[in-house]
Amino acid sequence: MFHKAFAWLGVGAQGDDHAQSHEDHGHGHGAHASDRGHHHTHGVVDPVIATTARGIWAVKWSFVILAVTAALQLGIVLLSGSVALLADTIHNVGDAVTAVPLWIAFLFARRRASARFTYGFGRVEDVAGVIIVLLILCSALVAGYEAINRLLHPQPIAFLGWVIAAGLVGFVGNEWVAVFRIRVGRDIDSVALIADGYHARTDGLTSLAVVLGALGVWLGFPVADPLIGLVITALIFGIVWQSTQAVFTRLLDGVDPSVIEEIKHAVQHTPAVQDVTQVRGRWVGHRLHAELNIAVSPQLSVAQGHAIATDVRHQLMHHVPQLANAIIHVDPLDASGEEYHRIAEHRHDAWSVHTHP
Repeated sequence: MFHKAFAWLGVGAQGDDHAQSHEDHGHGHGAHASDRGHHHTHGVVDPVIATTARGIWAVKWSFVILAVTAALQLGIVLLSGSVALLADTIHNVGDAVTAVPLWIAFLFARRRASARFTYGFGRVEDVAGVIIVLLILCSALVAGYEAINRLLHPQPIAFLGWVIAAGLVGFVGNEWVAVFRIRVGRDIDSVALIADGYHARTDGLTSLAVVLGALGVWLGFPVADPLIGLVITALIFGIVWQSTQAVFTRLLDGVDPSVIEEIKHAVQHTPAVQDVTQVRGRWVGHRLHAELNIAVSPQLSVAQGHAIATDVRHQLMHHVPQLANAIIHVDPLDASGEEYHRIAEHRHDAWSVHTHP
């Protein structure tokens, strides 16, 4: 008769003996986060290292671009005395600084799991996401303060042409970094890097506000600068809300339902699986951990059930490129699901009546 069996899917640093034996036959599969559909990598490259390497690469070049942008703007600030441009320069410096927590997070993610941190250090990336959201919020508050202060206390701006040029440089630099970070963040499923990309976009909008404000001053409407600043502040608060939802959804183990459907679809490629009763998932940084119950014929042996779980694992690695590992519970069809593994209410020794999940 069939007994409940377990199969463990470990990718990269968390591989198991079974995964290793699969590689020994020349069919080792690593779930590369930038692949989609049936694509997969061959060999022994750890996908965590591969994706964090891309993240570090994105963060490094973003830092360089924003540092150059801020340096150019600072030179114009010293010439023009523009308070608005000074605030924008401070924003750009702050955006460059957000690379630091992300860089640290990606370095931590490359460390192997330990006896204390058994899931590894991917959550550091989520903490970095929270820090970035707070930095975006600070940018919004600073932008709002500067706009209100300029509205109440107008100040003349010299070298309007240079101010406009510096604002355009800030906008182009930030927008390039925003597109770069968001694209790489989506490729490796890093909400922290995506949030940082939106942070760069908010600073780009602030730079554009400097340009529009300078044009308004040139046309004889000095109040245009602070009013546009208030509009941009409202947009930044909108991005704060959007980024907060994304970051805290992952912190609370939220998973997009489409990811769960993707896992279920992958399991359907194994004909011996007659049902999928539970699928759970959680993100640890930008890597996905899953647990699922599959139902098979109760006439199968443990060895046959394990072989089916192995095939399910193989299909998951093909179709769910973000997957770091999964626990597959194999149940007989007539007793499939976690409800069959709960112990009914009972009493023993000196304990009160209780149940075991």
